[in-house]
Amino acid sequence: MSGNQAHVSERLRVAVAGASGYAGGEFLRLAARHPHLEVGTLTAHSTAGARLGEVQPHLRGLADRVLEPTTVDALADHDVVVLGLPHGASGEIAAQLPDDVLVLDLGADHRLTSATDWETFYGSPHAGTWPYGLPELIHAADGTDAVRQRDHLAGARRVAVPGCNVTAVTLGLQPGVAAGLVSPVDVVAVLANGYSGAGKSLKPHLLASEGLGTATPYAVGGTHRHIPEIAQNLRTAGAEDVSISFTPTLVPMARGILATVTARLAPGHEDASSEEVRSVWESAYADEPFVDVLPQGLWPSTAATLGANTALVQVALDAAAGRVVAVTAIDNLVKGTAGQAVQAMNIALGLPETAGLVTEGVAP
Repeated sequence: MSGNQAHVSERLRVAVAGASGYAGGEFLRLAARHPHLEVGTLTAHSTAGARLGEVQPHLRGLADRVLEPTTVDALADHDVVVLGLPHGASGEIAAQLPDDVLVLDLGADHRLTSATDWETFYGSPHAGTWPYGLPELIHAADGTDAVRQRDHLAGARRVAVPGCNVTAVTLGLQPGVAAGLVSPVDVVAVLANGYSGAGKSLKPHLLASEGLGTATPYAVGGTHRHIPEIAQNLRTAGAEDVSISFTPTLVPMARGILATVTARLAPGHEDASSEEVRSVWESAYADEPFVDVLPQGLWPSTAATLGANTALVQVALDAAAGRVVAVTAIDNLVKGTAGQAVQAMNIALGLPETAGLVTEGVAP
């Protein structure tokens, strides 16, 4: 690899720490078909010594790979290192990896710019802030939404991959915030979440016998760890102050997030029409390869995003309530995590942004 630009003909070796988890496994599924990646060392903690096929039976091409213990030495000799580790576990390992290695952190350790927010919501010392891996994030400080986060990812060697809920809420609402059309001080977000977002931990409330046939809210009342990250993104998109009521709900599906976000029309825009509202969202995402504003009257579904690095968005004006309603569907393991990591990796390495990624879902 020469400088910040990867030659298209090169095969870049990638190591995955936490390869036995959902996020690590999804990255490997995408890496296996990526035209510029070669899968190198795979590591795990409790399943170290097992073959990958024992814990990720769907990854047939890598089934005979043996999972090694997660150590710096095992990860260092690669072009790309993916950290699919529990929150709070990435910082120490990442700090010991060579500076010229591209490290993608799928956990939360390096997403927040505020050490106070990190310590408040995660309860441990802040590991520092890395370039943020949401390419479509609008930077509105200069009064335009033309600048996106992808401009800050080119050549990066450390990338903090966003939270899955954060991605859905941000993509749903940021066009209205950047345009000054909606107020960010009375935002309400209610999400339906698939169980894979909770990871593979064997907890009673995550068992099929407990989850099938029911919908269950969690982290209610402003306690969810993604709240400060959402607020951080909306401030980047142009908000001065952010107030958000955020309520996720587990529903009986393996994957997917359906985020319904509402916000009041901003002062001076109370008479905005449905056409004006819609044009803001369409303009914001007109050139984005992985974000689609659906035709009027069609609403996003999680099934339509299954396996794809796609965010499907729809927006409507509730004139009686004076609120804009934005609905976003994503696959939490693809656009919400591993696909987003691949997308950011491509930009950082100078590869085509769409390499190794698809927008077509799996149906039924």
